[in-house]
Amino acid sequence: MRPRLDPHRLQALVIGASAGGIDALMHVLPALPADCPIPVVVVVHLPENQPSLLPEVFGPRVDLEVKEADEKEPVEPGTIYFAPPGYHLLIERDRTFSLSVEAPVHYSRPAIDILFETAAAAYGPTLAAMLLTGANEDGAAGLAHVARLGGTVLIQDPDEARIATMPLAGLRAVGDQATVLPLASLALMLRALRTKESR
Repeated sequence: MRPRLDPHRLQALVIGASAGGIDALMHVLPALPADCPIPVVVVVHLPENQPSLLPEVFGPRVDLEVKEADEKEPVEPGTIYFAPPGYHLLIERDRTFSLSVEAPVHYSRPAIDILFETAAAAYGPTLAAMLLTGANEDGAAGLAHVARLGGTVLIQDPDEARIATMPLAGLRAVGDQATVLPLASLALMLRALRTKESR
């Protein structure tokens, strides 16, 4: 049976990617339906000293609002948020964003681990976390935290990842708690995230 995400149980999706991540996200984010009932929060490793332009890149390609997350902003459904360059992105327990300039994690700020760990604390078993291609181990500890708190763990198939280091680290961290799929199958899962009325 094909794995699926239950839109009536799920309350948030977090995604992490590094090297090759923009191309990977081009496969999965446009699959999200216009009536997606949850927020999607994304960390991509980018240079700190220049604008990311990710909202401008993805905005015309998806059916949801796309923006950079901002300090104290509520995490709203039906929106794709990108972490701004140079800041760790955290989700507080009251489900608002906060930004931090604490030290990089795995040489990265924003760090995937910090988003995943704080999102897991805020959403518990109603969170899904997806780890895509990348060249370091950021995200693996965060995935393990999501799994410990009962969330859903999704990993891009390392065999098709542009750089397999990150998905392989995620697999080592969570083992058989992860659902491992190619991008095309991950996109199909996201396409099914619709509000109850339209299903």
